[in-house]
Amino acid sequence: MHRLTVIGGGLAGCEAAWQAAKLGVDVDLYEMRPGKSGPAHKTGALAELVCSNSLRGAALENAVGLLKEELARLDSIVVRSAREAAVPAGGALAVDRERFARLVESRIAGETRIRLHREEVRAIPNEGTAVVACGPLPSDELLASIDGITGDGRLHYYDAASPIVAADSIDEPAMYRKSRYDKGDGDDYLNIPLDRDQYLELVNDLRTLERHQPKGFELDGGGKYFEGCLPIEEMADRGDDVLRFGPLKPVGLRDPRTGKTPYAVVQLRKENVEATAYNLVGFQTRLAWPAQRTAFGKLPGLRDAEWLRLGVMHRNTFLDSPRLLDDRLRLRSNEAVYFAGQITGAEGYVEAAATGAMAGIHAARAMLGLPVARFPRESAFGAVVAHLQNEHTHDFQPANVTWAPFPPLETNVRDKKQRRRLMAERALASIDAFVRESSRETVSAPAS
Repeated sequence: MHRLTVIGGGLAGCEAAWQAAKLGVDVDLYEMRPGKSGPAHKTGALAELVCSNSLRGAALENAVGLLKEELARLDSIVVRSAREAAVPAGGALAVDRERFARLVESRIAGETRIRLHREEVRAIPNEGTAVVACGPLPSDELLASIDGITGDGRLHYYDAASPIVAADSIDEPAMYRKSRYDKGDGDDYLNIPLDRDQYLELVNDLRTLERHQPKGFELDGGGKYFEGCLPIEEMADRGDDVLRFGPLKPVGLRDPRTGKTPYAVVQLRKENVEATAYNLVGFQTRLAWPAQRTAFGKLPGLRDAEWLRLGVMHRNTFLDSPRLLDDRLRLRSNEAVYFAGQITGAEGYVEAAATGAMAGIHAARAMLGLPVARFPRESAFGAVVAHLQNEHTHDFQPANVTWAPFPPLETNVRDKKQRRRLMAERALASIDAFVRESSRETVSAPAS
C-alpha cells in the first residue's frame, strides 16, 4: 500500500497524520520549517499557534466547545495536547503555546507510523493519496501547483494578530483581575477600565494614526477582511460605539474596586502558564508599529509596556470549497487529493484541526478500502462540513463553526442555553456511535 502524504505540520496536518496513523496507514508528514518559514511563523515547531493562544470557548453550549469535545472523543492530538498545556482563561481553552507545540511534536515523534520530513513540498504529488494542509499562506510554488489542479479557484482575505506585552512591564494597580461574569477562576484576565474620554481618545488614535502599507504579496486579495477577525482600527472606522459593543464590551466586567461597570474595558489574557506575557484581546491590527506603541501606550497601565510582539497583518488564501471540494474534503477533480485546515475556509484553530481529522480519516479509509464514513450531520463536525458545502452562497467566505448549520431539534425548546445543551448531547451521542462503528470496521482492515 502507498503511504499517505500530508503537506504541512500545522494543526490540520498534524491532526490528519495522527488520525490516519491510528487507523493503520503509514504517513509521510512534510513541514518546510525551520529550513524555510512563512511570513506569519516565528518558530520551526509543529502546530505553532501564530495568532492568539486561545482555542476559544470550552462550554458545550458553545459550538466550538462542542467541536473540541467531539475531537477529544476521536483522541485528537490537538485537543489532548491543548488540554494538557492549558492556562487559566475563564470560560475559554487557552494554552501555553510553547508547551502545546512540544506536546504535539513529541506525540508525532512517538507514533511509529508517521515519518516526519523537514523539507519543503513545492508541488502536489502526481501519485498516491495526499492531504494538503499547507495553511492559509502556502509558498508561491505550492500555490501555483494548487492553482494547476483547482483551476485557479482560490480566493483571498486578510487576517491579523494582536500585540503581546511582557507582564513585568505592566502597571497592574491601574487594572483589575476578573473574568467576564466571573467564569473560570474569576480572575483569569487583567482588565483596563476606560472612561468615556479615554475610550474616545483610543478610537481617534485608531482612526488617525499611521497604518501599515501592504507589501506586494498582500495586495492580491483586494483588501478583504474576515468579519470574525477584523483589525481593531477597521472596527473603529465603522462607528464610535462599535468597539464598546465588540472587544471592549464592559458587560459582565464590573470593577470590584468601585462597584461600577466602566464605559469600556480592554482585556489582557495570559499567554503562558507562568503568566509572563499577556495578549491584548481583540486588538488584531494593521497599525504601523510606532503607531501601536503610541495608541496602546496611552492605555492605563501600559505606559511603560514592553511589547514582546506588536500586531501584524498578513494575507491568507482559501479555496472556494463548495465548488472545489466534496463532503469528504476531496478535490472534485482529483479524488486522491484532500484539503484540510484554514485553506478550506474553516476559520479558527479548532476548526482547522477538525478538518484535518476528517481529511485524515477519509483518506485513510479510502486507502484501506473501507466504506465511506460520513460524519453525523447533527454533530459539530457536520456543521463544519455544512459550511464548506454551502453552495447557496455566491460569496463563500471563511467562518468559525456556529450553531446555524445544525439541524433543529424535533422538540421546540425556547430557552437558548437548554436548547444548545440538548443539541450538544445529541451531537456527542452521534459521534460516540460514529466512533463505535468505525472501530468495528477497522478491526478487519488489512495492515498497511
